Amino acid sequence: MSETIARVAGGIGGIAPEDWDACAGVDNPFLSHAFLSALEDSGSAVGRAGWQAVPIVVDGPDGRPAGIVPAYAKSHSQGEYVFDQGWADAWQQAGGAYYPKLQIAVPFTPVPGPRLLLRDPAVAPTLIAATEAMVAEHDLSSAHATFVTPDQLPLFEAADWLIRTGSQFHWHNEGYGTFDDFLAALSSRKRKAIRKEREGALADVEVRTLSGAEIGEAEWDAFWRFYQDTGSRKWGRPYLTRAFFPMLSARMPDHVLLMLAYRDGRPVAGALNLIGGDTLYGRYWGCTEEIPFLHFELCYYQAIDAAIARGLKRVEAGAQGEHKLARGYRPVPTYSAHYIPHPGFRRAVADFLERERHAVAHEIEMLDQMAPFKKEG
Repeated sequence: MSETIARVAGGIGGIAPEDWDACAGVDNPFLSHAFLSALEDSGSAVGRAGWQAVPIVVDGPDGRPAGIVPAYAKSHSQGEYVFDQGWADAWQQAGGAYYPKLQIAVPFTPVPGPRLLLRDPAVAPTLIAATEAMVAEHDLSSAHATFVTPDQLPLFEAADWLIRTGSQFHWHNEGYGTFDDFLAALSSRKRKAIRKEREGALADVEVRTLSGAEIGEAEWDAFWRFYQDTGSRKWGRPYLTRAFFPMLSARMPDHVLLMLAYRDGRPVAGALNLIGGDTLYGRYWGCTEEIPFLHFELCYYQAIDAAIARGLKRVEAGAQGEHKLARGYRPVPTYSAHYIPHPGFRRAVADFLERERHAVAHEIEMLDQMAPFKKEG
């Protein structure tokens, strides 16, 4: 490590918002101080929930942060979406302690983004070295930077971290002016199927798209019911607290886009999105009534409509879900970087990742060939 001193801040709130955002930039709302501090202040991502924020900071000559690692001490592997429970089981069966570990991520959020927040790119190697030093100093098993943007992968590779590949489905705006322009790019059969789905979903409901001051406590009460239903079925209990949602819209109103479906004047389903610099991010969905195709309408088609209207380049609709393929979302690779200091454990993980990488690449290639777009020629 260079002579530059790294420090660990006392949580997200231990760093001034303007200093954090000067490193994080403005394009990815999930990396903003407003979003991460809302997770912390609402009790959603805190030590008692297994997410203890321990951001690693390198200060510049002006005394302000030149770079930050958004790191968390983790006592479990929940809410990460890059699954390492098999690694944990193997390590613990061999007599090791996998937890606690260090997680460099946005809690509960499978959205790619920089994991080294850099006001000064020159401090990147120091931040990585400081992360490794923290693992050694606190006797942690490992460090994991998940959903890393491709441009930062070389920084981790240069430090000899292991790289893991995954996949998601993203929708790409090819300069469409309307939803019909997007449909025109699809095969006739898929175009008709989507129109039928939209007609069925909207037959008995009204969709309202809300942002900023349009979202009040009544709307958050409704969405909280939807979110609890989905959270209890997927994770056993919801990750986020009720306090998080109004805190989010109060701190970053221009980035929140809430879509609610009403039947006979009552909200029956909803989808929460965040607006980034060039991307619409679909996050949470839920319902209290099962209505055919409404999930596809709120989470995918309404998101495409919103992205086209705002001139955004992409819709990222979260983790997994091959059903997105038929709705115009294409497979893309995602990446994570892993620091495992134990030589034997590192070799075993490296062998696994080599096999997994080939399988993921093959799957992405096959799925992309199944995309519903018209074939050239």
